[in-house]
Amino acid sequence: MDACIIPLRTSLTFFVAVFEAVDCKVDWQVPEGSVIDPSTVASGKVVVAKVSGKCRNILLGERTALNILTRASGIATQASAAVKVARGLGWHGHVAGTRKTTPGFRVVEKYALLVAGASTHRNDLSQMVMLKDNHVWASGSITNAVKKAKTAAGFSMKIEVECRKLEEAVEAAHAGADIVMLDNFEPPQLKQVAATLKQQFPHLLIEASGGITIDTMGDYVSPHVDIISQGKLTQGYGFVDFSLKIQKSEGILAD
Repeated sequence: MDACIIPLRTSLTFFVAVFEAVDCKVDWQVPEGSVIDPSTVASGKVVVAKVSGKCRNILLGERTALNILTRASGIATQASAAVKVARGLGWHGHVAGTRKTTPGFRVVEKYALLVAGASTHRNDLSQMVMLKDNHVWASGSITNAVKKAKTAAGFSMKIEVECRKLEEAVEAAHAGADIVMLDNFEPPQLKQVAATLKQQFPHLLIEASGGITIDTMGDYVSPHVDIISQGKLTQGYGFVDFSLKIQKSEGILAD
């Protein structure tokens, strides 16, 4: 296993809950957000937690708990790498996830992003209005879509509009959008459009999105871009291998 980041508070919410449900206790051996590198120990294995309880109960919770830890750590590790790339380029905007999360597992995945120093984007529909192309077409125009969203959401909720060209972004800004998402732009076009928008609308937040990865993120970095979102942070992360081993007591497993 390569070096990874362990989002332990995620586990304290879910990993621990699994074992508490089967009357077991978890004691963490490393702090939250630690970088774990098995190559630094002779055995090639790092103990991150100890679980105590009846053997049968430990085995009942084993796979569910490990799946949670594996997934959260994979996301945190990948997101941390993305943030590191951004900061290394001198860019201090938000490296964010997207709405592309696993059904029923969003809270774990979003928290793993936070542990890594990334942004969650919106956590759910109640936190921000995001108007995609289907919303716009159903409303007839960007202006109509933003107007309807403002009526429904009120003054306190931000509104973001997905845009595929400069004219759409300008319309969204004039309509009162707080954020425009420049979706699937080529890097040179993105930078030019972002600069134009910031000159005309200094307080408008600009998000770059669409097929961006850790490897290509450097092409999209710009002082005029506030957010770079990547679906790969919660979809294309690497597998982090964890295992649980029962310790024998005088050669006999506890009941």
